[in-house]
Amino acid sequence: MSTVFEHMIPLSNGVQMPQFGLGTYKMTEPEETIQVVEKAVSLGYRAIDTASIYGNEKEVGEAIRNSGVVREDLFVTSKVWNDEQGYDETLRAFERSLTALDMNYLDLYLTHWPVSGSYIDTYRAIERLYDEKLIRATGVSNHHESHLMELFAVANIRPMVNQVEIHPLLTQEPLRQFCSEHQIAVTSWSPLARGKLLEDPTLLAIANAHNKTIMQVIVRWHIQHHLIVIPKSSTITRVKENSEVADFQLSASEMAMIDAMNRNERTGTNPDTY
Repeated sequence: MSTVFEHMIPLSNGVQMPQFGLGTYKMTEPEETIQVVEKAVSLGYRAIDTASIYGNEKEVGEAIRNSGVVREDLFVTSKVWNDEQGYDETLRAFERSLTALDMNYLDLYLTHWPVSGSYIDTYRAIERLYDEKLIRATGVSNHHESHLMELFAVANIRPMVNQVEIHPLLTQEPLRQFCSEHQIAVTSWSPLARGKLLEDPTLLAIANAHNKTIMQVIVRWHIQHHLIVIPKSSTITRVKENSEVADFQLSASEMAMIDAMNRNERTGTNPDTY
């Protein structure tokens, strides 16, 4: 039987990025982080998303080494935080992340937020890391169309990934369409809207129809929209549950019902404030 772990999204340079992975935001307890990441890899997860601000890169790296899965079979993403941005600063931040993870390269490195006055130089540094083959793909996070257009004006290599907040309350369809037109893959963070939807009657009815949970329905919605999705959980049973979405399909009408839930409602910060 096929699994969600087999789903790949081709990036603009040909690199295959797993469509489903583990987010590690707020995994701050070291032993728990190691345990959860190890278990996720043992279940079949091959994409792990971290960031310098999460404070868990060391533990993520340790868990990956403990997993027994070779590094080349995993896709590891990290991000440069806001107070580390700028050209030289980003290069130094990357070295710190690489040292913490104890790796020779990253698969994807992102600008975490578009810090005014810094994010263009930050992305130029990411381009250099790509040219030096220290990362396999370039990307950004939390970039609106306006931020991307500014990057396009100066970039030699357009971002291959944009990681943004997406869930049924914030579908971001115009931004997703823009990214699609420019061959930028989109990753959804906060894909479950931080628990806001776990008692929604529309989602509950759809979940019951498929004998699934609301969380599984939401993950499936992301998958069927060809979004990369990285739900995070520090509960191993939830990590397993989130991945069990390959054995059902949402109908066109069910997808439309979920799409119609959009209220442009963020659970996080609007990138324009940066």
